[in-house]
Amino acid sequence: KAINLVLREFDRMHRAYHAWQPSELTTANSAFAAGRPQEVSTELAEFMREAQALSAQGDHLFDPGIGGLIQLWGFHADEFAAQLPDPEKLAAWLEKKPSVADLVIDGKNGTTASSRNPALALDFGGYLKGVALDRAAAILREQGIKNALINIGGNVMALGSKDGRKWRIGIQHPRQPGALATVMLEDGEAIGSSGDYQRYFELDGKRYSHLIDPRTGWPVDHTQAVTVLIPASPKAGTLSDAASKPIFIAGPDHWRDLARKMQIGLVLRVDRNNQIFVTQALHQRLEYIGKPTGIQVVD
Repeated sequence: KAINLVLREFDRMHRAYHAWQPSELTTANSAFAAGRPQEVSTELAEFMREAQALSAQGDHLFDPGIGGLIQLWGFHADEFAAQLPDPEKLAAWLEKKPSVADLVIDGKNGTTASSRNPALALDFGGYLKGVALDRAAAILREQGIKNALINIGGNVMALGSKDGRKWRIGIQHPRQPGALATVMLEDGEAIGSSGDYQRYFELDGKRYSHLIDPRTGWPVDHTQAVTVLIPASPKAGTLSDAASKPIFIAGPDHWRDLARKMQIGLVLRVDRNNQIFVTQALHQRLEYIGKPTGIQVVD
C-alpha cells in the first residue's frame, strides 16, 4: 500500500511538471513566451520560488530557466539525434540569456507567475527528482515504514537500516560498468550524482551531454561525474539533486569554492581525464572498488 502511494505521487508529479509533454509547466511556459501572466497551482508557485533560491545558491550554473537551451540541444526527447544546434538559434538564445531569476511570482494568493524575459522556459528535470525523493520518504514514514532505500534515477535516500546494518550503495563509475566506490548511508541521508553518461549523444567521436553551461550554451566537457552526499534534513533529497549540477558545471578551478559556498562538504568529482577529486569528509566514508588511480583528496 505504501509503495503504491509513493508511485502514485511520482506519476502525478511526472504528469503535472513534464517539460515538453502537455502539463501545467508547459502551459506556464507558453504564457511566458506570449508575454502574459499565468495563474499556477500553489505547489508550482512554491517550486518556482525554491528553484530560484537553489539556482542563486549555485551562482545560476544550475538554472531551471534554460528549457529553451535544452530543447535546442535536442534533449527534450526520449531519443537524442546526434546533431549540433542551429548556430543562429543558439546565438539568439545566448543574447537573451533567460534565467529562472526572470520569474516574478505575485498576485493576491502569490500564485500569479510571469516572466521579465519571454525566452524563459522552465525545465525542472534537474530538480524534481530530489523533491520526489523527499516526498517518497515522507509518505513512507507516514505509512509507518521506518526502513527503506529509495532510488530515483541515481538519487538515493536511506531510511533506517537493512536488518540492523546501514544501507550500502554504489557510486557509478562514469566510464566503466559497475561502481567506482561504495558508501554506507545513515538514516535520512541522501546521495545524488550528475554524470555525462546518462543523457548524451556522440558526434565525430565527441560526447555531448545534457549538462549544459548556461554561460556558454554548450555541454560541459571538463567533468564526467559529480556525486554529493547530503546529511539528513527535510530537504536532503532536493539538495542531493540540485547541488550536484552547479558543482559539475563549475569546472576544475571553481567547483571546490562553489561547494564550500553552498555548504556541501561531501563531494566527489571525476574529471575528463578520469582523475578523481574527493573531499576529505567523503573520502573517509568511501570504500573504493579495486584500486583506482589518480585519487586526489582535497580539504
